[in-house]
Amino acid sequence: MRASLATTMCLIVTTPAFAAPLTLNTALDAASSAPSVAARAGAVDAVRSSAIPARQLPDPKLEVGLKDFPVDGPNAGSFMRDNFTMQMIGVAQAFPSLAKRRAQAGRAATDIGAAEAAVDVETRTVRAATALAWIDLHFAERRLALLDRVDAGIAALIRTAPARLAAGKARPSQALEPRQLAADLGDRRATLVAEVAKARTALARWTGDPSPQAVGPVPAWAVDPTALRASLGKLPILRAADAATAQADADVRLAQAGRHPDWEVDAIYGRREPRYGDLVSVGVRVDLPLFARRRQDPLIAARAADAQRARLDREAAERELVAALESDLADHAMHHDRYARAKATLVPLAHERADLDRASYGAGTTDLGTTLESTLVAIRADLDAVDREAEVVRDGVRINLTYGDIR
Repeated sequence: MRASLATTMCLIVTTPAFAAPLTLNTALDAASSAPSVAARAGAVDAVRSSAIPARQLPDPKLEVGLKDFPVDGPNAGSFMRDNFTMQMIGVAQAFPSLAKRRAQAGRAATDIGAAEAAVDVETRTVRAATALAWIDLHFAERRLALLDRVDAGIAALIRTAPARLAAGKARPSQALEPRQLAADLGDRRATLVAEVAKARTALARWTGDPSPQAVGPVPAWAVDPTALRASLGKLPILRAADAATAQADADVRLAQAGRHPDWEVDAIYGRREPRYGDLVSVGVRVDLPLFARRRQDPLIAARAADAQRARLDREAAERELVAALESDLADHAMHHDRYARAKATLVPLAHERADLDRASYGAGTTDLGTTLESTLVAIRADLDAVDREAEVVRDGVRINLTYGDIR
């Protein structure tokens, strides 16, 4: 027998995880078996099982009783003297209207659709969060590595301070400037170490890897506004809204089915004292929805109002997606422009200034403080360029995984 989807997902989730280098694609594959995704897959199995009885008749009822037993008069307490006393056994079967059974089956089918849409929504959410965590870890480690290279590069510059001070070429207060720079870089290092730890923790949450390592190339996912706008209607969040609307419509049909009468048939065998003979009774009960204006009609109106609300919620969700996409596209264009400016202008100018100040410092025409400050500006420019690149990459991944038609 084929294992259920929930069972399969649970087996994947409970498989021991081992730390290993993760490319973005392997991280996304691992995230597909995240516990939250498996939980929603299990809900689909539960809803499918619950839908099976929807079209079935209710269970029959067994009736056992004693009828017309005398408790007063000359025959009191006797089963044999009164010809009315009977020991009864019977069975009853309810027959809900066909309209109601069809409506119940339709409602169960919409529940399955809603549960499946919830799996798609959660999968999309988890994949986007995983990709962003991978990118955050990648760039946090790049920033930390950049700072390590900077430390090695300025060490020689800082070592010249005592000699210049002894030769009278620097003011005594300038001896403090290397320590200030070291403290500033120490603060930045502490911040970057924390960012690496947080990004690794986030990635471990989604992949199950206790100590993930982000390896491989940074994704270069192009952002195509036209294609993204065209695929909005296919997004899982809107399919979930469509499923909620279908559930509300099914509730309307279920309420309307209340106008159709339900039936119940029963058969009873009555055993009496042998000289009187046994009896058989057969009966039919029919609901009489005679007061629909006060009972069924208000319920139908209430469910119709819920269905209209679901449609409006769906329209509001679509408008919110359109607005969010346009806002994200505008941010992406801005981030791309800022990153291009940093690469073309800000970083080269900062390094050129630092190089000129170091040359002047070597020639004795610039003090150590000015040289260290320009070096720090170059460091900030490099880190800022990495930040801007991270923003561009994050935008591309997040926009595509959030709005794109990615299967």
